[in-house]
Amino acid sequence: MQQEKISNYPSNVFGRFWMKVPLIVRSILTGTGISYVGIGIWTLLVTSLPLPWSVVLMGTVLIFYWMYFSGKWKPLSTQAFRRLSFRQTRLERPLWLWGLAAASLIFITLNASLIVTFRFVEFQPDIFKSLSLINDLPGWQAWSIVIGISMVAGICEEIGFRGYMQKPIEQRYGPAIGISITSLLFVVVHLHQAWAGGILVQIFVISSMIGYLAYATNSLLPGIIAHVTFDIINVSYWWSDVLGTFERKPISMTGVDNHFILSVVILLFSMGLFVVAIRKLLKLKLQRDESK
Repeated sequence: MQQEKISNYPSNVFGRFWMKVPLIVRSILTGTGISYVGIGIWTLLVTSLPLPWSVVLMGTVLIFYWMYFSGKWKPLSTQAFRRLSFRQTRLERPLWLWGLAAASLIFITLNASLIVTFRFVEFQPDIFKSLSLINDLPGWQAWSIVIGISMVAGICEEIGFRGYMQKPIEQRYGPAIGISITSLLFVVVHLHQAWAGGILVQIFVISSMIGYLAYATNSLLPGIIAHVTFDIINVSYWWSDVLGTFERKPISMTGVDNHFILSVVILLFSMGLFVVAIRKLLKLKLQRDESK
């Protein structure tokens, strides 16, 4: 019944034409567009208003952004679709606990993978420190930008990609195809970043992990928490010097040391535990569906 409402919601000429566009194409365009609406507003505000007003105003924008794309307000004809794409916002306690555990493991996996990568290939600040301009700002201004960028990216990209892009494809073609297509597009939209070229595999893997987390919980919330958290570290450590910088040399120069071994162990361990958490979440999801 819900699917019928969603598939038939457009009533105008453009809407009927839009529904004839292949679902994968519609989902890609919709998800990317929704993501960049929020990112575009943030870019406009942060370049035209002084701190902290740009961050405060963006916080207000994000509240309305969240409410609208979660299915609030008119038009009534799109509410069912918006609610479906936004997934669930109320999770039972076991789903929350395992979802947060999986989100923490995504955070650990990303940073461990970057450390391991830069023990093989030397870290190049000239490429990765794309936000070095905030290094000279007063602490409160620098952290305002760090938090602002992280909140906007975490919320808008998760709603756009794991919500509006992945959910319809996932529902029609299954989670593997939905997650794979979404993760591939997630890599593509980051190619303009100077640092992306050296970590394409990591971007795809982390996107896939968040995608599976969204599918297993049928919620964007754990993924948003993971995304915001690791972007805070990305912006303050990997992309600027607000929190410090990476100074370890590749093992080709230092040899295999305890730091490298520990980093590899943490990476493998966190990925293994993530699989355990996802399996548990899928089991909980199956039990919940069977009880309905």
